[in-house]
Amino acid sequence: MEVHDVERCCCVVTLTEAFSARGPVSFSGVIIYPSTGALICTGLPFLSFIADEKSSHASERRLLLRHNFRDNLKIGVTFSSRGRVEANACGVGESCSPTGSHCTQEHEAELLMLVNCVEFKETFQTLFHQADQWCFHGDVDDDLIRDVNYLSWFAVLKARTPHLGPVSWRMSSSLQKGSPVVACGSPFGSLCSDLFNGTVSRGVVSNLAGEDNAIILTDARCLPGTEGGGLFAMEDDHLHLVGVIVSPFGWKANEWIGLTLVCSIHSILRNIVQCADIQDPLRDVWLHPTEVFTTRRSNVGDYPIVCLVESGQQWGSGVVVTSELVLTCRHVVNGKAAVALKFYHGDRVLDNVGDVLFSTKASSPYDVAVVQPRESIVDVVIPRMAHEFNTGECVMVVGYGGLGRRCGPSLTCGVLSKAISLNRQTIMFQTTCAVQAGASGGAVVRPSTGELLGIVSSNTRDLSAKVTYPHLNFCVPVSVLQGPLHRFSRSGHAAAFDALDAAEEQVKRVWRLQDTQSKL
Repeated sequence: MEVHDVERCCCVVTLTEAFSARGPVSFSGVIIYPSTGALICTGLPFLSFIADEKSSHASERRLLLRHNFRDNLKIGVTFSSRGRVEANACGVGESCSPTGSHCTQEHEAELLMLVNCVEFKETFQTLFHQADQWCFHGDVDDDLIRDVNYLSWFAVLKARTPHLGPVSWRMSSSLQKGSPVVACGSPFGSLCSDLFNGTVSRGVVSNLAGEDNAIILTDARCLPGTEGGGLFAMEDDHLHLVGVIVSPFGWKANEWIGLTLVCSIHSILRNIVQCADIQDPLRDVWLHPTEVFTTRRSNVGDYPIVCLVESGQQWGSGVVVTSELVLTCRHVVNGKAAVALKFYHGDRVLDNVGDVLFSTKASSPYDVAVVQPRESIVDVVIPRMAHEFNTGECVMVVGYGGLGRRCGPSLTCGVLSKAISLNRQTIMFQTTCAVQAGASGGAVVRPSTGELLGIVSSNTRDLSAKVTYPHLNFCVPVSVLQGPLHRFSRSGHAAAFDALDAAEEQVKRVWRLQDTQSKL
């Protein structure tokens, strides 16, 4: 599929109750089989319309059918009938935007079933512990426990859909971290659907977890209303459906993580087959992807080795620069003389202990620490250090932000948004990659070459508003670190890093937002 096909696969689903004062509820959906009119969307909004008390305790159930919901529930779907192609005329049942360039079709839909995706639910409960104060859906006033229990529900609808060719979908088991993806949905639901329906956003697969990668995390930026929309993976310049958006927003301990939560489409379809009656006319087509999906996109293994660094209750990331040295941040080692190092290799976790050779003083603008593992790190490829920092170029952050402690490092992509130099040396740069707590000390790399540009120091937090901005972060460039690293390689003395404590006042001014008195 091309991008314009992806836009036409997405729709807006609206739930209303006849003779009720309650307003409509709207979100996104994605067409699965145009020939049968089948589409899938998030199931959570439907659960507010359950008819009987017994069905309302549905967190442990596998299936709900139309008779479980109120008779006066009306379901409407709105499709984009022209995509971005200019329409000369609109037919019956269509409405046009004022520009005449975007038409919509509105139809009633039939609810076939709500199905609980078991693989997603089990993986979610393993990764996102309530003690970490995760929040993935709803407003502040919503019942978080209820929402968490029902995030794994998906609705199967049948409606009159646009004339499309087969929708190409793939199993997510072959996805890799770093694979390019496109998210498509309708921001704000039914609000101005002629303007927003079929909105796309690009990103990469940030992390994967569960059986056949039932849970997908992506840094493709989505907005409220896109839940139920599709996530499409790129292969050979074509897009293939791999997942359904569960929640466009996520918070951990009130910190926005800047990632979108997605459920594998294959996991959803597998549960539909397991729950559906043998007479289901769609049963024969649910589990047949058009071809085997293999991604050839860069993997986390293509980049410098990044390990998890634990210092008591605190944890962060570290970059392996030689078999004997790991770079991380001062605030990650937290004043400790030794830290725990964990290296993730597939399903294995290799444990090591590192002695903190050097940590910058609190007065230093550079938030840097150097750790020496007690056991040499095997199979280390020494990362190439970047010599240029080009504003606007594509970069990636590899680190253990968010849930990295449980399923390895995450990848997020963005651009190098600003580089600041002094005396022809870059002393700080900023990126738009999504960075969360735990990513400090992680690697910033140039995807095209795998070069190491620097380490992540922090994201941005407005202390007065108590708001965190994951897509604006500050990084220590390798241009600052190369000299001390070279001197250490020759002398073997930790004093080689003392220069990081002797930075000029102009450097301190550039890094002044680290000051606790700063607004940010």
